[in-house]
Amino acid sequence: LAMPNQTEVSEFILLGLTDIQGLQHFFFISFLLLYVTCLLGNGAIVTMVISEPRLHTPMYFFLGNLSCLDIFYSTATVPKMLTGFLFGHQPISFGACLAQLHFFHFLGSTEAVLLATMAYDRYVAVCNPLRYALVMSPWTSLLLAVASWSTGFVYAMMHSVMTSQLSFCGHNHIHHFFCDIKPLLNLACGSTSLNMTLLSVVTTPIALGPFTLIVLSYLYIISFLFYKVRSQEERWKPFSTCASHLAIVALFYLPVLFNYTPPSSGSSPKRDVQVSLLYSAVTPALNPLIYTLRNQEVRAALKKTLGRKL
Repeated sequence: LAMPNQTEVSEFILLGLTDIQGLQHFFFISFLLLYVTCLLGNGAIVTMVISEPRLHTPMYFFLGNLSCLDIFYSTATVPKMLTGFLFGHQPISFGACLAQLHFFHFLGSTEAVLLATMAYDRYVAVCNPLRYALVMSPWTSLLLAVASWSTGFVYAMMHSVMTSQLSFCGHNHIHHFFCDIKPLLNLACGSTSLNMTLLSVVTTPIALGPFTLIVLSYLYIISFLFYKVRSQEERWKPFSTCASHLAIVALFYLPVLFNYTPPSSGSSPKRDVQVSLLYSAVTPALNPLIYTLRNQEVRAALKKTLGRKL
């Protein structure tokens, strides 16, 4: 980065969610509670998946990965947002802003790919149970997890490198609670058409590709359960596991598709900010609840882990 002359912007000001004093305190408490819930809930799942031999299966290995992601994901944006509620507008340096943008997109896109991997895992478990151990071997599971993280990293790297090439010389107020691509592009001086194209051309497949795989996996699973499985009892168990996974997919994907797939030019920044809150603060806190409440194995392991601690 060149030495900032009179016009070059070296830091940005995050305007956050609201300027209304009373609301700031209310938001601070609400999001602090969500963040703590996210850390404790996901932390418990990671600990459990590692320490409980019964949970050493591909499904829980991916769930552990998802919980890890959620901890980092909300940590990338929520703490900065919380300080904003306490101390008003938050200055953030150009470098820190790029780092935040990178981690937000790295972890978010990794989660998108990981959710598709989990859907594939459920598909094999339900539709090909006899070949499950062969298809989802520990080696395959590890490869799929590494592929998810790598895809997210490369995708985010592309955005951070492209954004770092832009020059910012005028306004430095970001109408958001973290450094996201669209609010930053709005502040850039030069042409951002290449960045906008990248956002449309690359982000759409990263969001829609896994989403399509998930939908297909579940169409297969549901038709399999209805046509091939005769007893109500045998239908219910795979169905309840899949229902919790689908709930998480819906919570994560609907806002993401809403925010990042074209036409993005017509969307209002205010609505983008509200939608971002859902997947950066709310969903990571709900994921462990959805899984533990619906899943007997996780509940049993949780009791055992807590019992050991106490």
